[in-house]
Amino acid sequence: MKKRIHQIELFMKYPHEVQSEILKRLLKTAANTEFGKKYDFKSINDLDTYQNRVPVHQYETLFPYIERRMKGEQNLIWPTDVKWFAKSSGTTNARSKFIPVSQEALDDCHYKGGKDLISIYVNNFPDSKMFSGKGLAICGSHKINEYDLRSNSYYGDVSAVIMQNLPLWAKFVRTPSQEVSLMENWEEKIEKIAQITSLENVTNLSGVPTWTILLIQRIKELKKIDSILEIWPNLEVFFHGAVAFHPYRNLFEQLIPKSDMRYVETYNASEGFFGIQDRTDSFDLLLMLDYGIYYEFLPYNQLHEENPKVIGLSEVEIGENYAMIISTNSGLWRYNIGDTVRFTSISPYRIRISGRTKHFINAFGEELIVENAESAITKACEITGAVIDNFTAAPIHFESNKNGRHEWIIEFKNEPESLDRFVILLDENLRELNSDYDAKRFKDLALQLPLVHSAKSGTFYKWMKNRGKLGAQNKVPRLSNSREYVDELLKLI
Repeated sequence: MKKRIHQIELFMKYPHEVQSEILKRLLKTAANTEFGKKYDFKSINDLDTYQNRVPVHQYETLFPYIERRMKGEQNLIWPTDVKWFAKSSGTTNARSKFIPVSQEALDDCHYKGGKDLISIYVNNFPDSKMFSGKGLAICGSHKINEYDLRSNSYYGDVSAVIMQNLPLWAKFVRTPSQEVSLMENWEEKIEKIAQITSLENVTNLSGVPTWTILLIQRIKELKKIDSILEIWPNLEVFFHGAVAFHPYRNLFEQLIPKSDMRYVETYNASEGFFGIQDRTDSFDLLLMLDYGIYYEFLPYNQLHEENPKVIGLSEVEIGENYAMIISTNSGLWRYNIGDTVRFTSISPYRIRISGRTKHFINAFGEELIVENAESAITKACEITGAVIDNFTAAPIHFESNKNGRHEWIIEFKNEPESLDRFVILLDENLRELNSDYDAKRFKDLALQLPLVHSAKSGTFYKWMKNRGKLGAQNKVPRLSNSREYVDELLKLI
């Protein structure tokens, strides 16, 4: 463990050297693949050549290679046999994405990230007793790849891919059993996990906040208890990721009324494991640079330009928003994963997730991003004592004699005493965080005060279920330029 902490300190000290070596290794490994031959990886000796020769890819442009691999062809974008694909529905497109997960990615990225998470946590909290009990991780499910039944390959939630391939020792310190963890029906799974784990000494939780909340609430109902600590008195940490945690913090503090309960954020996705909250005094995420992933960054303000300037790690600036471009040890080459990040430090490189490239509202030039929305709603909750379960927002476009506005649907766990005051606070904080939004709100120039609906309990769960989107990899879209989601939800209120 101490050896690994030393290695982490080394890439923090020498980030560019480590990243340069990873790019060389990736290009050398994939040089004889179909993709590597097409772009002549063997003759690429520097980043400029790589950037000039290989275009930035979206999922759609890599999909023909991925589809052929799922049908049985080999050595297309990565040389080793890929037997697992992480199915990611995303939140905007109905069409599922199938992200290849090589053995190298499992060993050198996903599992390495999990081990580093534990190493960093124990290094920060040497008095931890998390190993005195079991870890509970809520994961998805997987199935046989029906596109090529001869290949013995599978696809599913990335959490299920990881769970299925866990080393034997890791399975002994987790609950429930793998069989239960990988159940496909989410309602049955939550019920089964609640029954089993309520009898275990759970010391640590891992997963998506929304599903963890549902599980804790179900255990409380099942056992007729006031606090989950009556069942899990030794619970000490929740490792969370996938969605922003701060809007849920108040709810977790109610569900787990323990003053020294710890919350540690990670940045992991179907495409890889990218960041870990490595300090106890900050929510920033250390960018993990030695996981077989090479990073580039596209300035957010150039996102929709025809020829944007993609930059390397050495050129990023603190405070700027970037779309993250990755090249990986699963054969994703200069791949835009759809996330935006903001650097909070460049020595070492630390980030915060600021949103999604497709999740924003810009109907009136306000350029409202997810980070703005989550920060503003968190602040409004803090002031009013409200606690939220879920939310989404979309624009109401200009009508005759009426300016536009944003329409929010919020499912409260604890409603504010005055919804009107909550709306005003939400608006004030959005104006403070986003100058473009503030300009449009000035004297209601282009935007009126937001319209906020309080949704009854279970609304978002019912909506996701109706859409066939229950699962760890399916997340509620926070912001959308389209009214598709808001209009569907309004029918359920």
